[in-house]
Amino acid sequence: MKKLILFILPLLVISQINLAQDTRYFEMRTYTAHEGKRPDLIKRFQDHTLKLFEKNGIENIGYFIPTDESNNTLTFILAYPDKESRDVLWNKFANDPEWVAARQASEANGPLVAKVDQVFMEIAPELNPEIVRWQNEGKRVFELRTYYMFPGRVDAINARFRDYTRELFQKHGMTNVMYWYTEEKDGSQPKLVYLLAHKSEKAGKKSFQNFGKDPVWIMVRDKSEETGPIVEKVVSLYLKPLPFSPMK
Repeated sequence: MKKLILFILPLLVISQINLAQDTRYFEMRTYTAHEGKRPDLIKRFQDHTLKLFEKNGIENIGYFIPTDESNNTLTFILAYPDKESRDVLWNKFANDPEWVAARQASEANGPLVAKVDQVFMEIAPELNPEIVRWQNEGKRVFELRTYYMFPGRVDAINARFRDYTRELFQKHGMTNVMYWYTEEKDGSQPKLVYLLAHKSEKAGKKSFQNFGKDPVWIMVRDKSEETGPIVEKVVSLYLKPLPFSPMK
């Protein structure tokens, strides 16, 4: 037990190192393409959409497709300077004559997108420390994880990630990339959304297996759940970045 305590103490120190407050407002959009249309959709992003987002003041964060080839979606993350600017900048983009022309030309043989899912998010300030990796580290895959918490348990999950989980991820070869909390339209409790990077999907799954058996993690998990369970459901999606994605 003494060895476990000695290991935990440095984690508490590391967790106090945080970046300056990030006030950007994020939007994650997932497009389900019509059958056979995803290549055309990707080409439209590559040739037109990214530069038109930038032209209209919207920051491109990352563009991904699932590693599961049966999943016909494209997920991308945008950032706005703040929440108030989101609708203004999006409407500016949507009404840009250059975008209207590009969209119409790309859909000459039919629409490309069958369904659009949106998630609005704000940065989780205590969960984005110095260990965040923005630079391109070469070929790797990302894991998008969404946590649904039991009612009233957001503070508990935040504390557990802040003080222990992120550093234990690092210990087991996973790279912490970015953490957010969702903004729910109905004002309900937010979800925790975050990105990890792995050398491969196989390596990511192996890392999580090792993490789950780590005696420090087991002790932390059990201690944090003495007053009740925290996480109701976890959704994990492995993604590979597109060649033009700023985040790779």
